[in-house]
Amino acid sequence: MMNTALHEQAWSNPLLRKLDSIADISDEEKQAILDLPAAVKVCEADVDIVREGECSTDCVLILNGFVCRYKIMPDGRRQIMGFYILGDIPDLQSLHLHVMDNSLVALVRSSIALIPRKSLRDMLRRHPDLSDVLWRDTLIETAMVREWLIGLGRRSAYQRIAHLLCELHVRLRAVGLARENGCELPITQTEFADALGLSTVHVNRVLQDLRRDGLIVLRGSMLEIPDWRALQDAGEFDPAYLHLKR
Repeated sequence: MMNTALHEQAWSNPLLRKLDSIADISDEEKQAILDLPAAVKVCEADVDIVREGECSTDCVLILNGFVCRYKIMPDGRRQIMGFYILGDIPDLQSLHLHVMDNSLVALVRSSIALIPRKSLRDMLRRHPDLSDVLWRDTLIETAMVREWLIGLGRRSAYQRIAHLLCELHVRLRAVGLARENGCELPITQTEFADALGLSTVHVNRVLQDLRRDGLIVLRGSMLEIPDWRALQDAGEFDPAYLHLKR
């Protein structure tokens, strides 16, 4: 683990890229973000970043890779409650809720920055408009949770998977990690199943159906979307709940 300031790394831009996709930020506020101290850490795949019940003094900023939020049920089953990418701070609630009630795990080899909560709070006191920006980010994540709940309760498996593929592609594109017709998506069928309340066999069958219908092409972790509008229609996907600037 290496202590640094965010502006001293090639990863200077992740948080700015994320926040700039949802709000306008002044140059002074951007500099305040870049001046945040951080300890950079590399997490191997399937290694927990934060565990349920822990009380951390830092907030986790994702610099690259893929991370998910999950809980383990009493019978050992896992429920994934969100996927997180470059620029996300998935444990931002730890600023006010100090004990984690869920866990974060790296799905692939990922780099994170551990930002001291005290430093983040001090920055927000000096720049109160940034509190509004982070509050907006939290509200958008809550809107995403509502969409997931609708999917679990009312959408078919085919619609759920199509909707999630659309959501992830739009979010990746917003921070410059996706092309218009595709992206790298290192999520396994088991992880899809744990997120969408399906069996791995069912996920495999639906992905085959989406391929057969010409909506997706999967080559390893690479997702190609030959017909974006058709995939969007198949998943009943309206990106308005992501509240992106563009």
